[in-house]
Amino acid sequence: MGLTEDQRKEATEQFNAIDANGDGKLSAGEISNLFKNLGEAVPGFKVREMIAEVDTSGNGLIELDEFLVMFGKVASNKKTYGLADGAKNAKTVKEVGGTSQASATGTKHSFSSEETGAFSNWINTILAQDEELQSRLPINEDSDDLFTSVHDGIILCKLLNSAVKDTVDERAINKKKLNMYTIHENQTLVLNSSSAIGCNIINIGAQDLMDGKPHLVLGLVWQIIRIGLLSKISIKENPNLAALLKDGESLQDLLRLSPEQILVRWVNYQMDAAGCARRINNFTKDITDSEVYTHLIHQIAPEGSGVSLAPLAAGGDTEKATAVLQEADKIDCKSFVRPADIVSGHPKLNLAFVANLFNTYPHLEASDDGLGDIDLGDMAETREERTFRNFMNSLGVNPFVNSIYEDVRDSIVLLQLLDKIKPGVVEWSKVNMPPFKTMGAQMKAIENCNYLVTVAKTMGFSLVGIGGTDINSGNKTLTLALLWQIMRAYTIALLESLAGDGKSITDNDIVAWVNSTLSAKGKSSNISSFKDSSISSSRAVLDIVDCIKPGAPNFELVVESPSTDEDKMMNAKYAISMCRKIGARTYALPEDLTEVKPKMVMTIFACLMSRSYSKK
Repeated sequence: MGLTEDQRKEATEQFNAIDANGDGKLSAGEISNLFKNLGEAVPGFKVREMIAEVDTSGNGLIELDEFLVMFGKVASNKKTYGLADGAKNAKTVKEVGGTSQASATGTKHSFSSEETGAFSNWINTILAQDEELQSRLPINEDSDDLFTSVHDGIILCKLLNSAVKDTVDERAINKKKLNMYTIHENQTLVLNSSSAIGCNIINIGAQDLMDGKPHLVLGLVWQIIRIGLLSKISIKENPNLAALLKDGESLQDLLRLSPEQILVRWVNYQMDAAGCARRINNFTKDITDSEVYTHLIHQIAPEGSGVSLAPLAAGGDTEKATAVLQEADKIDCKSFVRPADIVSGHPKLNLAFVANLFNTYPHLEASDDGLGDIDLGDMAETREERTFRNFMNSLGVNPFVNSIYEDVRDSIVLLQLLDKIKPGVVEWSKVNMPPFKTMGAQMKAIENCNYLVTVAKTMGFSLVGIGGTDINSGNKTLTLALLWQIMRAYTIALLESLAGDGKSITDNDIVAWVNSTLSAKGKSSNISSFKDSSISSSRAVLDIVDCIKPGAPNFELVVESPSTDEDKMMNAKYAISMCRKIGARTYALPEDLTEVKPKMVMTIFACLMSRSYSKK
């Protein structure tokens, strides 16, 4: 194997950093956790493939001697391994005591000091002009101050709004005379608002954020930052993305790509424009020598910025990376990475670095053919589509959903949702799991879709005219109809479990609960149905919030009888945020109230009803 003493020491340190329980063997769970901590959601089958590459004994585990063999082959450039890149970064994570009840038995959770510094830097940058944060910022980027800075939830609320505008109505944030109760309310608002924009908050509680538990804070902060950065990488935000189309492709092909895939294309497009032969397939090993970054920054930089190709003449990789960031600083785009992060190929931070470069200087020429007769309105994601996508992602489905039509064609995500609504309803042995071989791939996906329809019917879904091929082909109308039923079933299932009487709950039951609750508390508002035009004022919603948690809404901030669309919107924004602040996890948007969208209005009142039951 020919490892030097230093190489053997390095390999052993990497191995021990992954071996969380210290038993001298790397399990699938430990390898999966490694990549999660590094920002990569690696599917189980990929983890098994990584193990199989290295596991010469065939016991399904990787032992130190097997790991050393892998390390030696990588070091001598004889072979590449899927595990190698992750292992190289394993030592960049810190360990802290467990935060679950199992902590007493020695549970450990890892977090990255590199990410701590990078995310602190981004918060300092993006919120620098907020007058209310002048006494709180900057956060020390070379310490763990981030975890105490988020204690009261105010910075997190503002970070949410920087990622997705108007997610949190700032009138709902407790900012003065803070105590443990008002801070808990703020963090509840943070979590439910994060869920509404598609963050997976499973196993994160308000107290966890108050306590500044590092791995949970970093996990949530990264999701918020990632959503904000990648939301701008779309054909609607930048029609010139059409320039990235390859011969024979249509805009529909571009829509099938994830934001990460689009960024890879963008980098390669700029390499071609710069006359550089290098191309990348990832933001890990392909960028570690800084050559691509040097050409990229030089290519997109505005004239007169002083950016040069000088980093190419620097010494080793670290020197090149240092020089590259000096060039990036000339165009105010050095956020997220330090030289060591480039050299190690840190996946999260390099993705964020490139996304920020794209958002600041996309440098895309309009296509010669333009967009033809294509209506970008048809291409853009609708409010309804965005709500369903955020709902799915907030429940931790895998893979992450970027397009509700493209990413559900094999029904894997949809089956996961059904299994969350009614655990055990899906027999996973009947599901074809990816990756599919090219030959027969569509047939495998259609079989999954047909099975989805079968399972959904056993759960009482109305699927007249909806077949497996409709889901597989991305039929918009029928896919939306199915997704609404899934969302409704999830909401009602939660409500029924909290009611605890074993009875089914109908829309009429929810309307009756709303009116009886309002009447019992002496409120004058009421609704006749989820189509009641009076709902557009949001008064009934705010009154229910006040019934559940007396004194929570400040009615001095509410327009009593709003007559203008602007006044109605102000009330609706406040109402939605107040619902989330008292613990109602609603995915609905203010427009759903002002426009009285019956389906989403139902989910708002159902979530409030669930919150009421959970207090009993």
